[in-house]
Amino acid sequence: MTESAHIWRQIEELMTGAHGRVTLVAPFIKREVLVAVLSAVSASVRSIKCITRWVPEEVAAGVSDPEIIELTEDDKRLRIALCPSLHAKFYIAGERCLIGSANLTGKATGRVTNPNIEILIEASAEHPEVGRVLAEIETCAIEATPHMATLVRRQAELLKEHRPTASDQLREEAQQSWHPVTRRPEAVYPYYCGRARFGRSLEAAILRDLAFLGVPAALTEEEFSDWVEKRLREIPALRGLVEGSRLTNVALQHALQEQAGMTDEQAKRATETIAAWLRHFGHFYTDVGTWEIRHGRELP
Repeated sequence: MTESAHIWRQIEELMTGAHGRVTLVAPFIKREVLVAVLSAVSASVRSIKCITRWVPEEVAAGVSDPEIIELTEDDKRLRIALCPSLHAKFYIAGERCLIGSANLTGKATGRVTNPNIEILIEASAEHPEVGRVLAEIETCAIEATPHMATLVRRQAELLKEHRPTASDQLREEAQQSWHPVTRRPEAVYPYYCGRARFGRSLEAAILRDLAFLGVPAALTEEEFSDWVEKRLREIPALRGLVEGSRLTNVALQHALQEQAGMTDEQAKRATETIAAWLRHFGHFYTDVGTWEIRHGRELP
């Protein structure tokens, strides 16, 4: 541990003096740091609640470990919840609270060389703003599961395989070039939330789509659909449709061939898949024949 581990000493002192309940709130949590925190928590503490977020891109970057879910088996006091929009960092033990910039990572806490410059300031756990943020977290946080942890890790590994040394600009371009490959869009959310399992080929397609969508863990079905529709609208070949025009299957195929370098057969298959995703996740429907994608829902 470095001499500059002031942040860690603050957290450790808070944990060793804790009684009753501990709450840990941080977007980025590394397994080895959480292990150290749990080791420091007083034996008199009955409940440890940990709120974080798991985003495949962040896990691929190495700033967060979904494997912290495994620690719930070793310490039955620990419960982990996920809040996809979390950015706050604070740590509560009884009436005391540390609030600031530090995540539970080695660089943030000073437990490694070349640590970050961070700050944690002590405040009362009864401060109105602490209560406000906890209440907001309570409305959106979802209990983490081993399925979520495994799925995010698999997505992260897939991202690393496809762009191991890519710059931020190249990563952004790769995400923007995404188009769906899963032929059954209705299977994506059930697999994402662990309600269903499918054959190997379908699961591989879903995993690829989830990874390149950049979708965080623990979204509700409505939030998930909104996320996917937004990403669909960013597909360059759909620009005219997004701006209010209709789009024929032939026009979409030609656009995909020109913009993505697809063969005729690849473009035809991609067009069918994109149309299926737009129908399922967006407010679009298709006509038959040489069909068009149109805004709205088709009446029964």
